[in-house]
Parts: sequence; structure tokens; C-alpha cells
Amino acid sequence: MTTTVGQKGVGEGELEGRAQSNRSKGVEIEGVTKIFRDPQSGRDVVGVDDISTTIAPGELVTLLGPSGCGKTTTLRMIAGFELPTKGKILLGGEDITTLPPNHRDTAMVFQSYGLFPHMNVFDNVAYGLKLRKVGREALREKVGRFLRLVGLEELAERPPSRLSGGQQQRVALARALIVEPSVLLLDEPLSNLDALLRESMRVEIRRIQRSLGITAVYVTHDRTEAMSLSDRIVVMHKGRIVQTGTPREIYRDPGNAFVAEFVGKVAFFPAEVRELRRTEGVCGVRVGEVSLAVPRFAPELREGDRALVMCRPESMVLADPGLGVADGVVTTNVYLGNSVESFVRTDRGEVLVQVDNPDARRLYAEGEEVSIGIVPALAKVLPFQDGVEA
Repeated sequence: MTTTVGQKGVGEGELEGRAQSNRSKGVEIEGVTKIFRDPQSGRDVVGVDDISTTIAPGELVTLLGPSGCGKTTTLRMIAGFELPTKGKILLGGEDITTLPPNHRDTAMVFQSYGLFPHMNVFDNVAYGLKLRKVGREALREKVGRFLRLVGLEELAERPPSRLSGGQQQRVALARALIVEPSVLLLDEPLSNLDALLRESMRVEIRRIQRSLGITAVYVTHDRTEAMSLSDRIVVMHKGRIVQTGTPREIYRDPGNAFVAEFVGKVAFFPAEVRELRRTEGVCGVRVGEVSLAVPRFAPELREGDRALVMCRPESMVLADPGLGVADGVVTTNVYLGNSVESFVRTDRGEVLVQVDNPDARRLYAEGEEVSIGIVPALAKVLPFQDGVEA
């Protein structure tokens, strides 16, 4: 039977010993800017704009953002495939800014896998060890160990062309890990897989990273990947870092409307700040005819400011018309077992409300008129921002 991570085929002592001997190092990015020259216009284009962040040893940090935000460029600068125009990159306290890729203690897993088609699984994984002149017996033992780690021991002789996408990704992961880098870099490694494979591979990557205690930097534009994998998420937009935090912090306490929209489903309701009791941690707002006391709010808000009350689907409830902050009509109910997603058409557009434990609550039928209420403890007040649908 093929061994997968977490099964008894991979000895706990083996993984524990590997984790304890791991040489993981932290990464520091200090004031890094990357400017490209547009070959057509001849103009300078800022790809990364004066970013600074720190990644602790053994931490998995995801760079998350839309296409063109600078996340892959940042990863390539850590790897040495791009050089910063300004700033420094340190690995374990050592300045590696200008070192070539082969002189950095990093390994990269590419979006396209990059397997050698003329080599079988064993030789693909062994490639880095052969370059390092590792002896035959030691090489065979180590390759076998890492193939067990990724659940591919029985496929050692198979060529890449006879592997599934998920299996090819595991080979690429084992090839990167076997050279024991201080930092593992992953550039959208699951983007070519179907939904079910992406889900299973997310779990495997996280298990392997934790078991080895290796520092990892992961690039994706998929918020689900970022949320499920990361110790911390660095959200990037237009070449800048706009927020850094744990998945819970990024989801529940976004710093602005862009972050709120990018990391999850959200609705915004225009409001006016009526009262700020900072010592008590309460922001009193007026949304239409309804007054709310919201415990999470942006620190720059002042009394009298226009604002947006940010609500996730689970931050809202449905009630009879006239009782909430907005009235509408239920257009669609999507049954998900432990919850129902109710789509409500309002004057401000469509709003998604999550109804948890639907068997114990009243479920408004499609076509019924309803009102949307806000659960203050699950909402956040953000500064008003033009262009946000509210």
C-alpha cells in the first residue's frame, strides 16, 4: 500500500529527528524595491515598492494578492532569480541580496513542476544529491526516505509522463526538500491541479512543512490556499504590503476594504461614526435607521466620519422586513448541510447571508421579503472608500 504523510509508514521518530536537526533560518526583507524597464515604452515599471517583512525560522508565510501585485517577483528575489533595485534580503542574518541562486540555502518548487522527462521519479528526486557528490548508499537511503515522506516509494521507477498532476507535484516537492534547504520557496505550486487534488495537496504540504520544521514562503492568489496553509499571510497590492497577520486576523480584522474583499466574501454598509469609546473598544455607528456598537474598528476613524461596516456572510442574520439595516428579497437558497447560503437582492446589490444550523432556525423561502441584520461582534468598521460597492 502506498504510504501517505501521517500514516505509520513514515516513522514518527524519523520525522521528529529530522525536524530537530533542521537548519531552518529566518528571512528578512528590508526596504526592497524592484524596478523593471518596459521594453516597449522604455519606461520604468515598479514591480515591488519598498517592502519590508520578517519570516521567522520554521514559519510558513504566504504572499497573497492579485496578479501583478509583486508576490512572485518578491519570491524570485528571495531565490536569487531577480536582484532588488534597492534594499536588502537576509537569510539567517546573512546578507544574500546579490548572491546567485546556487549560493543561497534555498530550494524552489515551480508552478510547472520542472521535472526532467528523461529521468524516472527516483533520479528526479536524487538530482540535487548527485550534484553534491553524495555517495551511492547514502543517496539511495535518503531518496527512499523522502519518497516515503511524499507517499511515492512504490513509483520510484516510473517516468513523469506516467504520473498524475498530484504525483508530479509530490516529486517536485521531494526534489526540493531532499537537499535540506534552510528555506523552501513555492510559486503557486497547485495552480495546475483540479479542485480535489489542490485540497489534498494543501494538507500534504502543510503536514510535511510542519514535520520537517522548515521555513517556507508560499505564493498564491487563492485565498483558500492561503487561509488553510499559513502561519501568517502577507497581503500585497500594487507592489506594496498592505497587511500582515494570521489567517484569522486577516479574515476577521482586515485593515481596509481591499483586504476585506480579497480574502473572503463580504458586504459593506455605509455608516456614520457617532461615538468612539476607545478605552472600552467600542465604535458607535449609525447604519440607516439602526444604531450599532461595534467592537472592531479602524484606529484612524474619528467621530463624524463616513465609514463602511464590513460584514462577512456569517456576520449577518435574516429577519422580517423593516427590522434590519437593509431590506430585500431572497433570490436563491443554497443548501450546504450545516448551513444555507441565502442570496438577498437589495437596493445596494446582492448580499450573501450565511444561515448556520438551518434546521434550528427559520429559513426564509426564495421570493420572500426579508431584512438584513448585523451581528456587531462579527463586523468591523472601516474608513469609507470610494469605489467600494456598498
